[in-house]
Amino acid sequence: MADMGTCTTPFCNAGWAEVLSHMSPYGYANFGIAFGLGFSVVGAAWGIWLTGSSLVGAAVKAPRIRSKNLISVIFCEATAIYGVIMAIILANKVKKPEQEAFQFEENWDFPSFYFAGYGMFSAGLSVGLTNIASGVSVGIAGSSCAIADAQDPSLFVKILIVEIFASALGIFGIIVGIIESNACTFPIAGIEQE
Repeated sequence: MADMGTCTTPFCNAGWAEVLSHMSPYGYANFGIAFGLGFSVVGAAWGIWLTGSSLVGAAVKAPRIRSKNLISVIFCEATAIYGVIMAIILANKVKKPEQEAFQFEENWDFPSFYFAGYGMFSAGLSVGLTNIASGVSVGIAGSSCAIADAQDPSLFVKILIVEIFASALGIFGIIVGIIESNACTFPIAGIEQE
């Protein structure tokens, strides 16, 4: 049986800090895009699941609420749309270098390169996490709206206003993501030497 001790070859890493610090900024940017889009869809699906199950259950008692309460499902779907919008914005910011080579030029702007990658990662992650929170809160409010509307039709508009405020969390998230990614510009050429 082989010794499962410490790796001594130059191909080993010293831990997660080394793995994360040596990852390409393009990788970080693409992970930001994926997290922003993926978490937004998860938030929308979670909210639709919460709203839809209550809507179907409450419609057994009061069938009149079926069409009126579909607005809750639309609000949940809006969180996924926010993620798609942010993914398009971030994907358009990723630029490849002018000269394709195995290594970057000697005068490559590495600080801007890493800043763009980390900034796009944080923008995508913050949009995705806010949209999970927004989707769940819209789903819970939509669930309450369907159940309350089945009991008393005058409560529909009142709870719908709460649902609108819950949906605003996703809008706040996309605004923060746009602000975070505003300064993220991938360099496409080396810095001019004077």
